[in-house]
Amino acid sequence: MAAGGVVSFSDRLAALVEERRSQIVLGLDPDPAALWPVAVETARDLSGGPAELAAAAVERHCRAAIEAVGTTAVAIKPQLACFERLGAPGWAALKATVDAAHDAGLLVLADGKRGDVPVTAKAYAQALVGSTPGPFGDVPGLGADAFTANPLLGRDALEPLISAARATGACCFCLVRTSNPGAADVQDLPAPDVPLHERLAALVNDLGAPGIGQSGLSDVGAVTGATRPETLGRLRDLMPHTIFLLPGVGAQGGDVAELGPAFRPHPAAALVTSSRSIVNAHEKAGGDPAKAAAAAAEELRKAAWNLSGKG
Repeated sequence: MAAGGVVSFSDRLAALVEERRSQIVLGLDPDPAALWPVAVETARDLSGGPAELAAAAVERHCRAAIEAVGTTAVAIKPQLACFERLGAPGWAALKATVDAAHDAGLLVLADGKRGDVPVTAKAYAQALVGSTPGPFGDVPGLGADAFTANPLLGRDALEPLISAARATGACCFCLVRTSNPGAADVQDLPAPDVPLHERLAALVNDLGAPGIGQSGLSDVGAVTGATRPETLGRLRDLMPHTIFLLPGVGAQGGDVAELGPAFRPHPAAALVTSSRSIVNAHEKAGGDPAKAAAAAAEELRKAAWNLSGKG
């Protein structure tokens, strides 16, 4: 239970994972130049400039993907940059996508990897999971259920983000060992006696300790890439109560079959996120994009659920 009687993200997630028998997160990284045809055709009937029309098409694309995946997933992960590059219309499309996901019973994990000095971190938190007081009343933020954060500015920069998440029953997912190849340039360096990603894991575990829910999972999560499965066992030892967000399955080369240690504490202790492998499944399978996405999501759901020992 979060502060003030609010149900924590981890407990809401645990219930949804059991209900839907799924640990799948639908990544939404919409490229205005590569949207589903139905989205583009819908936007053609509207009026407006390039930004407004592109944003309308992006919104329809995301809604269609959410409708296609349905109860196969437990959350969406919109990549904020893909919306923000369209300016104000893009932010409106993002908010509409968040609302569509909530209407479908999905949690929303805003992927912006925010991180800055404490005063700015507080503003990021207000924008993502809280609200901003003003002379005319509070201005509501995005209403996300969770978000990603960059921990490299240290504890004091993370604390405003985590405090806001805890107060609203949200979750802050900190980067620990990311899925991109260049992560090794920094995250695997000795610091001084263990790799930096292990130091980050210890920090995440410490910050999350006061926010452990009834599920045994905390409200400070970790981004741990599926492309480096050999690190997962050690990271799980360092973060026994942490929810792992596992990007990199599919298009980046990660294999769901190698992710077993991430699920060790609880079926909801790991979330498998997939973007291109679901949304662009029709490029290999052919046919209707929605049907191909639904099939790809269901295949991934079954694999992850079986791996967690629940199948």
